[in-house]
Amino acid sequence: MTASPETERRVARQLAPEDAVHPGAANHNAGSVLAPTGSPETSGDRAFMEQALALAREAGELGEIPVGALAVRDGLVIGRGYNRREIDRDPLAHAELIALKQAASQLGAWRLANVVLYVTLEPCAMCAGAMVQGRIARLVYGADDPKTGAAGSLYNLVEEARHNHRPAVTRGVLADESSKLLVDFFRGLRVKGG
Repeated sequence: MTASPETERRVARQLAPEDAVHPGAANHNAGSVLAPTGSPETSGDRAFMEQALALAREAGELGEIPVGALAVRDGLVIGRGYNRREIDRDPLAHAELIALKQAASQLGAWRLANVVLYVTLEPCAMCAGAMVQGRIARLVYGADDPKTGAAGSLYNLVEEARHNHRPAVTRGVLADESSKLLVDFFRGLRVKGG
């Protein structure tokens, strides 16, 4: 039997009180031990998600599953990515990981403090884990992914109470547009017999 999220949070508070942040992360993760969940949409979210959708369209035109991601810090785009698994023949070439890698390179650091990641589809477990490990401040995504989503649909790795860092999450920004891209892409594959 699994514990409810409230029980997990209560246990996490007992095991890691609010001031129990890893010494090396104190400046980067201030307040992240018990980060709030269900972060509200902000004024720039739609504009940045439009850019992520443009990247997703590029992926679709190349025959890749149309997912796009954008890493933003202080209102500036510091990383962009779209799915490239088929092109690169690389299981790690997810949009999110490409954007995170570019952001880390741009910042010269693996800690992505104050970085917001915009992605058109709810991240998988691999990408959600990278976001937690990279200490991003916030995840904003479009469409839910009931088959592999790890930000609330199937699993919730980004808000897991036992993690020492949990980014804020904003769900459903331009969800209809993101979903339509995916539905149209897979419909096209079925028509082609792929």
